[in-house]
Amino acid sequence: MKDWFSWQRLWSVIAKEFIQMRRDRITLSMLVAIPLMQLILFGYAINANPKHLPTVVVSGDHSKLTRTFIQGLKNTEYFQLIRPPVSEKEANYLMAINKAQFVLNIPPNFSYDLMRNKHPTLLLTADATDSMAVSNAMAAANGFANQVFDYDFQGNLSYLKAQKPPFNLMVHAQYNPELITQYNIVPGLMGVILTMTMVMITALAITREYERGTMENLLATPVRPLEVMLGKVIPYIAVGYLQAMLIIASAFYLFHVPIDGSLLLLFIATLPFIAANLSIGVTFSTLADNQLQATQMTFFFFLPSILLSGFMFPFYGMPIWAQWIGNILPLTYFLRITRGIMLKGNGFMNTWPNIWPIIIFMVIALIIGLKRYKQTLD
Repeated sequence: MKDWFSWQRLWSVIAKEFIQMRRDRITLSMLVAIPLMQLILFGYAINANPKHLPTVVVSGDHSKLTRTFIQGLKNTEYFQLIRPPVSEKEANYLMAINKAQFVLNIPPNFSYDLMRNKHPTLLLTADATDSMAVSNAMAAANGFANQVFDYDFQGNLSYLKAQKPPFNLMVHAQYNPELITQYNIVPGLMGVILTMTMVMITALAITREYERGTMENLLATPVRPLEVMLGKVIPYIAVGYLQAMLIIASAFYLFHVPIDGSLLLLFIATLPFIAANLSIGVTFSTLADNQLQATQMTFFFFLPSILLSGFMFPFYGMPIWAQWIGNILPLTYFLRITRGIMLKGNGFMNTWPNIWPIIIFMVIALIIGLKRYKQTLD
């Protein structure tokens, strides 16, 4: 009875675990890196009130009053002009490919009509596929209109102050007029679910072969490394498409998300995204020594993907360094693809700028995985 507990035996087990932890450097690094990454991302990169949103101007009037209005819009800090005045066609294209969050249309003779108290109309169009990103900016635009011309309306023009404002500012939420949250979240869920499942399932594929001792059977066959990798990846492409079809059907029938674009184009654009995630999963499996490490690497990739892609928080609300990281991740572009096709009705020309970065990522991940796999075989 006296020997039921021993501090010496307890200390031996504790020392053994610390030694094992020190040997498993990947797991130890993940235990430190993941909390640190969460702290940095949530502390610095996440912003639920985005400002300096990319804005373009379609101007038919180039007077001093027009410049005053544009400057007043910038002074709210919610709007940032990304280029000089553009044509209507170019503005629509920039909004379609997610390069512009707002388009300001200034009609011809705006200043002439304004000074004659004809109440001209300005149109501010917002890309409302991300309702969280534009709601505060739209409210700020309506709020500053009453004071924007106070400095200009002096002397003979002071009569224009009597009616506030002396113009009509029409704010239009395009693609999602009612700012329905499901229209933003549900299409993005397809990319999030595919990222989580495709990376994890392939990250465990080759690692499982080593743990079960079945890799020797593959090594004894004349199968090439590239053939092994493709053989591991291709079956899961079908699984990814099955998931995509279930999510699209649920989005349409359960959440009534409109599908304005081509489903065929959406399925074509889904292929490189699935392949990119499968490739990075295979790469993780060649880096990991066991399935636990492979799972940890998957989480290390999934966390920044979901936080920096624009799924949970507005992309343009993040600092520039976080946007640079987000622009590397395939999920960032796939969110724009799904929302663009389903909500905006984008065609191939408007979708291609978001497809080719995914293809480049896929090729790089596949090359790294293939190189690592050859080294593993050696």
